[in-house]
Amino acid sequence: MPAKIYIDGESGTTGLGIRTRLKTQPGIELLALPQSQRKDPGAKKALMEHADIVVLCVPDEAARESIAIAASIGEKSPRVLDASTAHRVAKEWTYGFPELAHGQAEAIAKARFVANPGCYATGAIALLRPLVDKGLLPADYPISIHAVSGYSGGGKTMIADYERGAAPAFEAYALGLEHKHVPEIERYARLARRPIFAPSVGNFAQGMLVCVPLFLDDLPGKPKGADLEAALAARYAGSAFVKVMPGDASEKIEPRSLNGTDDLELRVFANDSRAQAILVARLDNLGKGASGAALQNLRLMLQYDQQPAYTATGAGIAG
Repeated sequence: MPAKIYIDGESGTTGLGIRTRLKTQPGIELLALPQSQRKDPGAKKALMEHADIVVLCVPDEAARESIAIAASIGEKSPRVLDASTAHRVAKEWTYGFPELAHGQAEAIAKARFVANPGCYATGAIALLRPLVDKGLLPADYPISIHAVSGYSGGGKTMIADYERGAAPAFEAYALGLEHKHVPEIERYARLARRPIFAPSVGNFAQGMLVCVPLFLDDLPGKPKGADLEAALAARYAGSAFVKVMPGDASEKIEPRSLNGTDDLELRVFANDSRAQAILVARLDNLGKGASGAALQNLRLMLQYDQQPAYTATGAGIAG
């Protein structure tokens, strides 16, 4: 019997991406409401009663409303994968980054409620968590994160502005230092000090770079760039999607080369003589940063993928 999946918010960028990916997956039946009923609580509840998993691709408040509808069904309520920000640091929700730590993929497979990570958070946590777990980066280190994304992650208004030529070539935003991805970065990177996060958007549709500069002589043991790279490589050994690549200081790096994939590349660019390094994550903000991550989580929840997200041992505990 096929698994029945309902995407609440399937007309948005992430919802469309998930729907497109699920069409190629065997053993899936996609449930949908007519356009006129998509905001009708009664119609949603009736459809949810037949769903195995509900995927939420709606704004935070609408996601909370949909969770309340699902909960009202009782014991037969569906499992939920939430792509909004609403539940990423909420109790009883499992964070949907399978590569986070040893056992996380298995936790996702068993979870009733899974929160899909934010795109920026995916890159930042992937860079920072292994170094904190290894003791190379103190949890209270003053972290700053600089990132640039394609405009496709900015919602319908931003997409429309860029596509009609009414937006700037580049702009920094969230200058009030309250970006919605910061809480999940702080929690799942195991930081004891709130990081400074400086995001920006460029005039390209999709692609992302997340950069974290470090003073190596401020870190315990004064590690070299190779030590940081080795810690990342050990954490993600065997991962299907997260790859640690050599950081060649003579090269340039642009954000779009992983577009159309679910890959995440990590690099350490270091100048050991200056005791400085820049950690860089590159991903497609619509791939591993959104619908690709959702598909990975759905496959785990449906028990389609039985292998762990990576094979390294001693990689820390989940959560």
